[in-house]
Amino acid sequence: MALSLDREAYYRRIKRLYSNWQKGEDEYATIDAIVVSVGVDEETVYAKSTALQTWLFGYELTDTIMVFCEDKILFMASKKKVEFLKQIANSKSNESTNGVPAITLLVREKNESNKANFDKMIEALKGSKNGKRIGIFSKDKFPGEFMNSWNDSLNKEGFEKVDISAVVAYTIAVKEDGELALMRKAAVITAEVFTKFLKERVMEIVDVDEKVRHSKLAESVEKAIEEKKYLSGADPSTVEMCYPPIIQSGGHYNLKFSVVSEKSYMHFGVITCAMGIRYKSYCSNLVRTLMVDPPQEMQENYSFLLQLQEEMLKELRHGVKLCEVYAAVMDMVKKQKPELLSKITKNLGFAMGIEFREGSLVINSKNQYRLKKGMVFSLNVGFSDLANKEGKKPEEKTYALFIGDSVLVEEDGPATLLTSVKKKVKNVSILLKKDDEDEEEEDKNEAVDMLGRSSRTALLTERTRNEMTAEEKRRAHQKELAAQLNEEARRRLTEQKGEQQIQKARKSNVSYKNPSLMPKEPHIREMKIYIDKKYETVIMPVFGIATPFHIATIKNISMSVEGDYTYLRINFYCPGSALGRNEGNIFPNPEATFVKEITYRASNIKTPGEQTVPALNLQNAFRIIKEVQKRYKTREAEEKEKEGIVKQDSLVINLNRSNPKLKDLYIRPNIAQKRMQGSLEAHVNGFRFTSVRGDKVDILYNNIKHAVFQPCDGEMIIVLHFHLKNAIMFGKKRHTDVQFYTEVGEITTDLGKHQHMHDRDDLYAEQMEREMRHKLKTAFKSFIEKVESLTKEELEFEVPFRDLGFNGAPYRSTCLLQPTSSALVNCTEWPPFVVTLDEVELIHFERVQFHLKNFDMVIVYKDYSKKVTMINAIPVASLDPIKEWLNSCDIKYTEGVQSLNWTKIMKTIVDDPEGFFEQGGWSFLEPEGEGSDAEAGDSESEIEDETFNPSEDEYEEEEEDSDEDYSSEAEESDGSKESLGSEEESGKDWDELEEEARKADRESRYEEEEERSRTISRKRKGPSSSHSSSHHRSSHSRSPARSSGPPKKKRK
Repeated sequence: MALSLDREAYYRRIKRLYSNWQKGEDEYATIDAIVVSVGVDEETVYAKSTALQTWLFGYELTDTIMVFCEDKILFMASKKKVEFLKQIANSKSNESTNGVPAITLLVREKNESNKANFDKMIEALKGSKNGKRIGIFSKDKFPGEFMNSWNDSLNKEGFEKVDISAVVAYTIAVKEDGELALMRKAAVITAEVFTKFLKERVMEIVDVDEKVRHSKLAESVEKAIEEKKYLSGADPSTVEMCYPPIIQSGGHYNLKFSVVSEKSYMHFGVITCAMGIRYKSYCSNLVRTLMVDPPQEMQENYSFLLQLQEEMLKELRHGVKLCEVYAAVMDMVKKQKPELLSKITKNLGFAMGIEFREGSLVINSKNQYRLKKGMVFSLNVGFSDLANKEGKKPEEKTYALFIGDSVLVEEDGPATLLTSVKKKVKNVSILLKKDDEDEEEEDKNEAVDMLGRSSRTALLTERTRNEMTAEEKRRAHQKELAAQLNEEARRRLTEQKGEQQIQKARKSNVSYKNPSLMPKEPHIREMKIYIDKKYETVIMPVFGIATPFHIATIKNISMSVEGDYTYLRINFYCPGSALGRNEGNIFPNPEATFVKEITYRASNIKTPGEQTVPALNLQNAFRIIKEVQKRYKTREAEEKEKEGIVKQDSLVINLNRSNPKLKDLYIRPNIAQKRMQGSLEAHVNGFRFTSVRGDKVDILYNNIKHAVFQPCDGEMIIVLHFHLKNAIMFGKKRHTDVQFYTEVGEITTDLGKHQHMHDRDDLYAEQMEREMRHKLKTAFKSFIEKVESLTKEELEFEVPFRDLGFNGAPYRSTCLLQPTSSALVNCTEWPPFVVTLDEVELIHFERVQFHLKNFDMVIVYKDYSKKVTMINAIPVASLDPIKEWLNSCDIKYTEGVQSLNWTKIMKTIVDDPEGFFEQGGWSFLEPEGEGSDAEAGDSESEIEDETFNPSEDEYEEEEEDSDEDYSSEAEESDGSKESLGSEEESGKDWDELEEEARKADRESRYEEEEERSRTISRKRKGPSSSHSSSHHRSSHSRSPARSSGPPKKKRK
């Protein structure tokens, strides 16, 4: 297949070259013609001659001479290449429509001297301007007979040669959109190979303590780019390395790109990794430093290095000189850390493109070239020969830090990062457990004592010691946390003491500020009930006087017809009547006299001469009061929702079409009744979701507390969840949790369909679903990476750790709760569950007993006025992993066998915090705290005693979703405790026991039926009896035959 040549790109670029030459800046001013000759040299990877060819034609053409004169262009090449170049040769007329000189193609003869063609070209050179000075690329020297004979011909004529490498480099340094797309792709591939292969491999080597040479690791990276999975969809044949990857560690660092990875073994300290991918001839570059257990000083130096790079990005703007960028960075070093001035790299980066390193566009103290929009630079800044004070071995005593990225120069504002690979301290640190080191030292000491024993016994003792110490270490750590917890809580509560909550008074609703506003309707004069919709007031006759009552004062109304009369009864709110949950009886003037109810009576019989029955007024009043009341309540509810809403900044729209965008997503909670699809787009300071109907929801980056990405592994949906700092309003409600999701695969399965294991359609559907999942995951990940680079990593998405997940019921149903780096979340079920770990004071496990399958988890917050969070029915198998996780997060946990009345406990603490901490604070939750903290135990014993008999008002106080189930479970556990006690006392054989069990079964069945009939009758009587019956039933319905040991007789 014949190679195609982009005519338009060629003409656009040759025109740019000629226009810059005609402007006559720098070396362009002195030359009369340009000569570019390319020979064959397998060793030369980057040369200005081949770069110019690639820029103009898209390919390298070996054994080709290009002569650019003022009014003509000559190309001399082999027959095949001439055929290729005919695609851009002009028509018969001398000049093309583009205003670029006409092209003359000369065919090179392989075996002849080509003298005639050389003469034609030399003649053209002499005829161009003055014909004396020719521009060449002096560094490019190609071997071969053809090149030598051409150079001899040129030298004979005595042309003066001028090196134009720098000016041509400056011409082609500004990239077009097509070139930028290739460079972006190259940067993406570099980022993928680094994160998915090189970084993972280094972490694996450190993790398993593997011995690997630097050179071997570098070779493995070169092999990895042959695998499509690391190339984000690119064809492996179009991808190559810009240079062999450079991996350095163990005190020997050279922060240049001309060095090669040494054959020495990798040292687990500071590891610098540099690599760059070249995609379709365009280069990219990336440098990262990975640190294993970095000391504090190293972390500080690294953070400073990041600040320097941030400063460089701000300085890289259109029109700024390269030396000015260098000076700005050096000033920052002088001001903040002058001791590092001698350690910093000599130059801070270079322009990139078809050539990896553009020697004339280097960021150093002398370069006067100005930056232009569209240039791409490799920014590389590092410190070498830094002393590590904590280093013990020779290879640990010196280290270097090096970071680099590919960036694009913009018109104004900071340069854009093309290689979006995370580089904060936490992203490049590999932390090994300190415990392991301690154990290693212990092992070494013991090894000396155990020289006489066999290695097997040594191994066994080591194992048992480790297994024993894990729980002990956890306990020791928890003890430290307990002391810290009480101190911090006491300090926090004393600080907050001054801030008392102001009790909210009930809003006073005045109908009319003065009598003149009263309507002058005939109904009022006729002493009928009149409803003023404008002022939301009911005007009723009371003792012959028209009296206005605001709709807010009316509690409810009822109408009934008895015989010939219609009765309208109106009940009012007054002290002593419930206003609704949590409102209490708050009246502006509770001492006043209140009307509780009014009843009106009207006849249903039409009197002679009247058109309507008198009762019609009451019927109309009933209907209109209901309408007005409904409207008022709706408005009040909306106002209540809006109450306390923090006004958000307005979204700054980025009009760029290249904004990160995800399409075909659903939003939860729904904007309207039905769920709607839409697209989520990232702008300058926030996200905007636009539904297909045109509804808009804006979420600002600075209002996001947690951004969670829940992949679709093991889930039916893939989710982006935002937990907000302040609630936002949409769909007439306030929301602190908003998520965007799309479904993966079928959520419902047709059971009527004939299922077969090897059904071809089913296998195909499964394959399609797998591909769909992969595609969605890739799309979401790329969106997240773009957003993180757009926000300079201020917004970071957390991915839940599925391995640490456990089942529990925070609301009504059981779901999988998974920790992220800063929260505990469940995003797949609705409502979602998000708890910020920084806000947690302590965790208490309730009902932890060996014979129960489940336990509950209570989350107490640092803000004691906040209601505690309960997670019920967690399997006992998860207890140890949860403890391990909480311990690693430095969160204090306690456990107990009872369920506590947390509403009362928290009220006690808030009412008298000083007394609480004087009596030992939270230590009352500790199981062994009974002896040491006797006072604390006594002080709380009353609270604990009352836990299983909550009074009715406490039930009302608790939320609807608080589960009564677990209290019954707890009582079951008490029942089972009794049974266990009795089992030990009896000493009967199995036959007798089985007989008793059968008898007890029959009895329990009879009792259950009796109990059921009793509870039904109690339920009719009222709620209090239903409570007691449910508790009563739960303790007796347990069949003795089901208990783990021998049964006991029922006590009547």
